[in-house]
Amino acid sequence: MLDGATGSGAAISQESLELSKIVKDASQPTIERVNSFEDIINIEVGDTSLTRVRNVEREIGLRQIFMKFEGGNPTGTQKDRIAFAQCLDALRRGYDTVTLATCGNYGASMALATWLAGLNCIVCIPESYHTQRIKDMEKFGVTITRTPGAYEDAVLFSQKLAEKEEFYDSNPGGINTALQLQAYGELAFEIYDFMRDAPKVVAVPVSNGTLLAGIHRGFVSLYKRGKTSRIPKMIAASSTNKNPIILSYKKGLDHCIDLAPESIKETKINEPLINWHSYDGEEALHAINHSNGWATWASDNKLSHYSKLLKEKEGLNVLPASTAGLVGLLEMHKSEPFEGDRFVAILTGRK
Repeated sequence: MLDGATGSGAAISQESLELSKIVKDASQPTIERVNSFEDIINIEVGDTSLTRVRNVEREIGLRQIFMKFEGGNPTGTQKDRIAFAQCLDALRRGYDTVTLATCGNYGASMALATWLAGLNCIVCIPESYHTQRIKDMEKFGVTITRTPGAYEDAVLFSQKLAEKEEFYDSNPGGINTALQLQAYGELAFEIYDFMRDAPKVVAVPVSNGTLLAGIHRGFVSLYKRGKTSRIPKMIAASSTNKNPIILSYKKGLDHCIDLAPESIKETKINEPLINWHSYDGEEALHAINHSNGWATWASDNKLSHYSKLLKEKEGLNVLPASTAGLVGLLEMHKSEPFEGDRFVAILTGRK
């Protein structure tokens, strides 16, 4: 399956490359190395654009839609946020090797982050997957291990490897979940910085659910601190019949149930979204229900349609799967028309 997200074309800055030399220099005090890598994060990751898409608004009949475009991150996706955060943690705690499972984008993010940090990286990829992002990983010297079975099997393989060899485990659903949620919570802070309040809705594509859960946590924190007047409704969408979070919501459950592994079928479009087990599904489902949000399916045809629409009308080159949140927003608007307000959808870049 193909997973072709990439950055917006901007290379890592010369300043970050110089800082990376300090990070990689084992003769430097740990605090200097950690501080230098934190400087790299501040330079390269986050503060992505939040743009109103007026041409799309006219096309679909809903005003004040904003796109939080994560294509401005170094490898083009929000995965850079958690990859760099965990590499900082690994450096601080004295690890020399990071391991993870991926379908593509996360591996590319971690490959770059570990290279800049001077860490070894072992990436586990299901043997049936043929993501184009392997090239991005290989150029940064990661070790790629092909594993039998599905993505969930690759995660288990990586987790066991981390435990056996005492590597840093950066897989979803593990001991670093709180760190990953905190890193994604930065998206909420960035949206608040721009809008000075919470939008009515934040619409998010979901797979494991970590991104949606993290954004929700960020807005809950802002609301409890008196920064916002509300917590936005969280809208989730994923590939039709291929995600536990959406299915559990539609069944009216307060917990996330797994799908039958054999029911999962990948396509070129849906692969970044599908799984039979969502590692942070409970958190994501809670976020949807707690915010009086909504969840729905998104077909490959709709994902492709809206990625083309965004390119034609707004010049945004996005990964089709990342338009799932936008699809969910528009489906809810059709079902229960929104009054005038502000709406945000999260997008990922692609080649």
